[in-house]
Amino acid sequence: MRPFSLPALMASLFLFACGKVNPPVQVFRPSNLPLEKIKLPDGFHIDIFAEGLKDARSMALSPDGTLFVGTRGEGKVYALKDTDGDFRADQVFTLAKGLNMPNGVAFRDGALYVAEVSRILRYDNIEASLANPPAPAVVYDQYPAETHHGWKFIGFGPDGKLYVPVGAPCNICESEREVFASLTRLNADGTGMEVVQHGIRNTVGFTWHPESGELWFTDNGRDWLGDDEPGCELNRAAQDGMHFGYPYCHQGNLPDPEFGSKRSCDEFTPPVQVLGPHVAPLGVEFYTSSQFPAAYRGHIFIAEHGSWNRRQKIGYRLSMVKLEGNSAVSYEPFAEGWLENGDVWGRPVDLEFLPDGSMLVSDDFADAIYRIYYKK
Repeated sequence: MRPFSLPALMASLFLFACGKVNPPVQVFRPSNLPLEKIKLPDGFHIDIFAEGLKDARSMALSPDGTLFVGTRGEGKVYALKDTDGDFRADQVFTLAKGLNMPNGVAFRDGALYVAEVSRILRYDNIEASLANPPAPAVVYDQYPAETHHGWKFIGFGPDGKLYVPVGAPCNICESEREVFASLTRLNADGTGMEVVQHGIRNTVGFTWHPESGELWFTDNGRDWLGDDEPGCELNRAAQDGMHFGYPYCHQGNLPDPEFGSKRSCDEFTPPVQVLGPHVAPLGVEFYTSSQFPAAYRGHIFIAEHGSWNRRQKIGYRLSMVKLEGNSAVSYEPFAEGWLENGDVWGRPVDLEFLPDGSMLVSDDFADAIYRIYYKK
């Protein structure tokens, strides 16, 4: 047993009293969420990884197993630890408070990157100081301050650069600033920011093909064209400098009633898969592990946050797009039940995979993170 140290104890108490130490909070407790309502394919199961995590949004998992979680309305960033390996988080640290929509989180070389609306922050050597996080360095602070579609999902690409979207500052509009309705990238130190993809209304989830390294992303379609148009999109960017249609063309073949006369849909890159209208697709990931059956490997999972302005709600589920090469051959539900007879009790946001191949799903409505796993 480690010897008792009165000076160390007094120092810890002093730091705690001064607000310098951020002790972990135990987050697992018996769940009241109705997980029995979730419908999954045979052999799949769902459990609670963490609960009571207010506004849980984007996730990033470090190689050492720390799960970082951003929020939108809460302004907080969390770190979760499963210290006993039972696939239930038993500690949560609040790393930051009062940030401006810190939705996006990414991890690289021991540092946590956090995206606010107009800037990117970096917390160095973060896992060594979860209880006493350092003041962040400002990596870049020249993104627009508009909050309409201003929250950001971020991720490091195979090229080692940080990719950051800038949504359209409206439902439908043209903008004189190239940075709006785009996907940008910059070096990890904040230099070299450039716009690399155009015509993207609002992507809040992207990933890279595990073999080709090509960028794939979801995009939320415009509102107020009716319940059934346009469909949201799953897109593939085979190279830099592509244009995906917004605000002129939606779902690859639907001219916008206001701006569609200015440019033809034939000028733009069509989606790989047109998703449901207003399903609000967010997190997207390829499945590359071996826990799920072989029929799921190499295909894409999407978190559909759910419609907010459709008379009959849809989405509120996880879907799967099966691929042959770079073409979609099917689009089907994988997990559903958060929407029941028009009533909503959960809204999936982001996906992350644990080393054992199971899937984590964040939910900013139920304030939870689920774990979906396969076991016969």
